[in-house]
Amino acid sequence: MPPKNKGKSKDSGGDSKGDSKSKLKPATSINVRHILCEKHSKKEEALEKLRNGAKFDEVAREMSEDKARQGGSLGWKVRGSLLADFEKVAYDLEPSTTGSPKIGEVKTSEGYHIIMVEGRK
Repeated sequence: MPPKNKGKSKDSGGDSKGDSKSKLKPATSINVRHILCEKHSKKEEALEKLRNGAKFDEVAREMSEDKARQGGSLGWKVRGSLLADFEKVAYDLEPSTTGSPKIGEVKTSEGYHIIMVEGRK
């Protein structure tokens, strides 16, 4: 016997009030990049470069203060493998390209992160 709600999520009641912000399908993993800055001022400087058209991976190589030197790439990350605050922001982002990234920001115990997602599955 086929499952009852085939292709529908549990909480898809008739009216979709409140969820107009996010039309993304739930993902179990994301291909994520980030720029990590210890200081707020450095994060703002990185954001300014992105706003002025610099590519995300180039800004990450130049300004990120972590070990992810491959243009900020963290690769494919499954749910639960990232810091909770970082993950919440990252999973809410739409996939985009390094040339025109859709970015999110979050502060964690590690510092200030600028996040973009390249893929979801």
